[in-house]
Formats: sequence, structure tokens, C-alpha cells
Amino acid sequence: MELSTEEKKELLKLARMSIGFALDECGRPKKPTGGKTLNALCGAFVTLHLHGELRGCIGYIEARLPLTETIEEAAEKAAFEDPRFSPLTPEEFKDVEIEISVLSPLRKVADISEIQVGTHGLVIDAGYSRGLLLPQVAVEYGWGREEFLSHTARKAGLAPDAWKRKDVTLYLFTSEVFSDHQLSVPTR
Repeated sequence: MELSTEEKKELLKLARMSIGFALDECGRPKKPTGGKTLNALCGAFVTLHLHGELRGCIGYIEARLPLTETIEEAAEKAAFEDPRFSPLTPEEFKDVEIEISVLSPLRKVADISEIQVGTHGLVIDAGYSRGLLLPQVAVEYGWGREEFLSHTARKAGLAPDAWKRKDVTLYLFTSEVFSDHQLSVPTR
């Protein structure tokens, strides 16, 4: 999916307003009227950073809602329901940076040589356990392909070498990543 700069800005505003509404900092968000693109069914994640540090990240791997609804829901959950963090406070909200990752459909990996670090995100599926890492995570930490695979396995609660098992399925995807900082979207 190719989003225009205006569509990206609309999604970022929607994410910020969804969090702000939950904090009683602003009115109910008005959904963008972006037509087919913004109403397409696709997976997406909303990541929050505070002073350069991760502050929350929640999303949906596969398409289940229109993109605007996915962003609204993921933004609120990233702010208030990520189990790694306490709920976002109004004081933090003023300084939080929002990043959105819109995901392509998943594609099964036949050979790990297909995985391009920095281009692909990974999903590991062991039936009872599933983990995902976005493409930018491997770049942020300077991981190679096998480190990326190992960390994705660990994210699923599996042993670092679980990706080598025959009963484990690997998927890759790409994502269109953009942030309010990158696009100069006002935070207030």
C-alpha cells in the first residue's frame, strides 16, 4: 500500500487524537475521509517513543479492520495497554512521538536467504506461540539476519534457535513507516 504524505499526516493526527481523547486532553477524533486507501483492510502498528526511548507498541499483524480503525485502536492500546509499560500520563503525552508502521500482507519464507534486514519484518509461528518484530527493529539494534531471527523467536517466547525447527513457520512482510517527527506533524 502506498500512502500519500497527507494520508500519513491524517493517520498520525488520528493516532494522537485517539490517545488524547482517552486522556481527556481533546475531543473525539474525527475519522479521515481518505477513501479506499485509508479504509483498506491491513495490519498496522503504532509505536510510541518518549525522549528517544520506546514507550509502547501495539498493533495487528493481519488485516481485520479498516486502517483508520486499526490506527485508533492500536494507538490507545500502545499508550495504555502495552504490558511492558505503565499507562501513558498526560505529562508524557505532551512529549511522546508517534510512529506508524503499515504492514504488507505476510509471505511465507521458504529460505532464510529471502530475509533482507532493514526491508523485512518477521513473524515466527510455532502454532501455540507467535512473535513479530518490525523491520526497523533489526536496524536499530544493528542485528544481522540470524540475530533478527533469534530475537523474533525470543519475542514469541521460544528458544533463540527455534526458527530452525521444522514445526515453526516463518513469514516476512514489509512496512511503510512514518512518524509525526519525520513529517513535522504538530504534537498539539
